[in-house]
Amino acid sequence: MTARLFAGALVLFGTLGPALALDEKLVVQPPSRNPLAMFRFGFSAYKRGEKQEAVEAYRYAAENGQVGARWKLARMYAEGDGVARNDYEAFKFFAAVAQQDVQPGSRDESYVSDALLAVGNYLRRGIPGTPVTPNPAVALEYYMRAAATYRNADAQFELGRMFLTGEGGAKSVQQAARWLQLAAEKGHVGARATLGNLLFQSGKVVRGLALMTAALEQAAPGDVGWIRAMQEEAFALAGESDRRTAIALAEDYLANGME
Repeated sequence: MTARLFAGALVLFGTLGPALALDEKLVVQPPSRNPLAMFRFGFSAYKRGEKQEAVEAYRYAAENGQVGARWKLARMYAEGDGVARNDYEAFKFFAAVAQQDVQPGSRDESYVSDALLAVGNYLRRGIPGTPVTPNPAVALEYYMRAAATYRNADAQFELGRMFLTGEGGAKSVQQAARWLQLAAEKGHVGARATLGNLLFQSGKVVRGLALMTAALEQAAPGDVGWIRAMQEEAFALAGESDRRTAIALAEDYLANGME
């Protein structure tokens, strides 16, 4: 840690709010080696675009047990943000965060929930050239913790997809539908589309087509292709009356959600 970094340390007023939603009102304080203070200083440096200084502050805080700093370093390495992209370094920081046992609703919940998802993603596909080899069964366990304990919609979606195919364990359409439903109710577009296709294939034509249609309207550019392919195939197979009813129901989903 450089003398320059310590000399510029900043501390926020009051306590840290919910993770990922830090208060940016700062007040200059005497230099501090407190991990939380250094994490906050790293955050302010990052927001100013001084990412090297932010990395130094985050690293000091992370080495001294600050969960948010470990998570932020993991994200920076995963995205090549202010540092050279390094998925193995990101994995190690995410894994350290994922080991934390925090209660739902606590300050660090969002860090741990996201880290569990990230570790699951890495274990599912592996990281070439590193000791992290593909292990879908263990990935499923990380997704399960994020989905069940922290109600992470992305993890619920991944669980749904894995149960549909039996990846990492036994195939279970019932379990797939359960997790996809939970994610879809939170507005997860991929879950809505996948659940819609599952319902359509099981004979629930109107609701299935409505979910796929609503998902297509909300899809990010990267998801439009696969969702459109499913929706258009279902639309072509449905009768005219079912199409009209599904379109009306999709509009209701878009306006009011699924509840």
